[in-house]
Order: sequence, then C-alpha cells, then structure tokens
Amino acid sequence: MRVTAVVVSYNTREELRRCLDSLRTHAGMPCQVVVVDNASTDGSADMVEKEFSEARLIRNRENVGFSRGNNQALREAKGAYVLILNSDAELTPGALPALAGLLDTRPRLGAVGPRTVSADGTVQVSFGPALRPLAEWRQRRLVRGVKRRDRTAVKEATERAAVEHAPEWISASCLLARKEALDTVGGFDEGFFLYEEDVDLCLRLRRAGWGVVFTPAAQVIHHLGRSMQSDPGRAGLEYHRSHVRFYRKHNGALLTAGLRAFMGTKAALGWLLSLGPGPERRRRRHQERDVLRVALAPDQDPGSTRRSE
Repeated sequence: MRVTAVVVSYNTREELRRCLDSLRTHAGMPCQVVVVDNASTDGSADMVEKEFSEARLIRNRENVGFSRGNNQALREAKGAYVLILNSDAELTPGALPALAGLLDTRPRLGAVGPRTVSADGTVQVSFGPALRPLAEWRQRRLVRGVKRRDRTAVKEATERAAVEHAPEWISASCLLARKEALDTVGGFDEGFFLYEEDVDLCLRLRRAGWGVVFTPAAQVIHHLGRSMQSDPGRAGLEYHRSHVRFYRKHNGALLTAGLRAFMGTKAALGWLLSLGPGPERRRRRHQERDVLRVALAPDQDPGSTRRSE
C-alpha cells in the first residue's frame, strides 16, 4: 500500500459513509483505510463493518479525541504516505494522486494540503498564518466573511487558494503527510483533544526541517462543522482548552496571560448577560462558566499530557 487513509469519526454515520465511498471510488491508487470510531452511538462502527469490510476498524470504548484517534491509526499504517481525512470530507477524482505526486518529487516535503470547498463550491480557508493575536484576528475576519458569503472575503480566499504556497499550517480536515515525517515528530500531540492539533503538528514538522505546502492542484469537499454537530457544547469548550494549550506551548507566558484575560473577560460578560430564567439562558450560563474555568485554570507544563511526542 502506497497510502494509508486515516478517518476518525464520532457520531457522523452518514458523512462517514460518503467519506469512505469517496475513498473507495476516487482514491486512484491502492489505499489502506483505517477508521477509528470514538464510541459513536449512531451505528457508525456497525455501518463501516457491514458496508466497508476492506477498512480496518478500531472501536474505542470512549471518545478519546481527534489527536489520539489519529495516533492509534498511525500505529496501524502500512503506507509510506498517510492521508488524514475528516469524516465529513470527500475526495474528488484525482485529488489523492495529485497530493502524492508532490511528496514523490519533493523528498523534504512533510505534508501537503488540498484546496477545500463547501458542497456549493465556495472555497474554504484551510490554511493560515502563525497562531498569534493579530494574525488570528485577520484570519478569523476572513473566515467569518467567507461563511457569510461576503464578496470581498470570498474573492480574497479564492485568490489565496489559487496558488501553491507554504503557509504556517494546513488543515487536518485533509492533509497528506509522509509517514517518516510524522514518525520523526511523534505524530499528533494528544494533549489537544480537538482543534489546534493541526497547527501544532505543522509547526513541529517545520521545526524538524520538513516542508508544509498548500496546493490548489487537488480539491476536497468538506461539509464544514458536521463532525462537531453531535456535541457542539463540548466542541466549543475543547476549542478554548486547545487554544490556551497552544499558547502555553508555543507563544510564551505574556501572550498566554493576555489570551486568558481576554477569554475570561468575554466569558464573564457572557455569563452576566445570560442571567435570567429559561433553559437556553441556563445552558449558556453553564457554557460561559466552563470557559471561565479554562481561562482561570493554573498553568501546567503543556508537554505533561503529551503521549506521542
């Protein structure tokens, strides 16, 4: 097998079915498929077992998160290249051969990401700059503009995604990596349950001397956010945890303190605005309270929960 495709899934049965069908139909080369099911309750694992018997299925007894799930599959990988693919993403014809072709011709290229689009063909922002305050603000404004289908934002994102370049990071919704490179850096940092694990991985790859490239020569359809719909409250909380962890790990004490202050102030104001009766207000209060706890939690060594680096 030249490529091992890794798909981590949590309660995304229908999206997972389309994802695996796209691998079966459009891979364009022999491909080992490893599916990690994070204790789904929607019959996802049974569907894989019944309809995609060629896939290696790992059934977890609990939701171990995106990073740890990918690392489980990496230990099973036989291909020289590893395709990390979200369960809510679909390959298009020729995408995987185009990505593999770049790794074939560039020995120091560690990972390459494709152009990702929504189901209606609108480009998505699947790459970006360093995760620091000003760059983050600009990136979020662009992403939100694309989500609103703002013409200026869509035009800017489309132009950026029209040329090959070397961004600071590429999205793990779909990326093809050299297994040697992943092994060199120890795979994903399992301290990231969800979010920022791809930014961290790309940073560590580049520090280890491997290139990271975005290419428009391959395209993937990404049904953005579907993989988080089953538990949006948990997803939002994990985003904040991962954000603080990334800053602690890579951006120093001063910027981390600034992030905590911003996050805590925003959560406290949100909690005050949610005061009052009703289940929706109560749900929001609980969410803001949990974010405030993340902001106020004592700093720990970001490497202390890292099982794989």
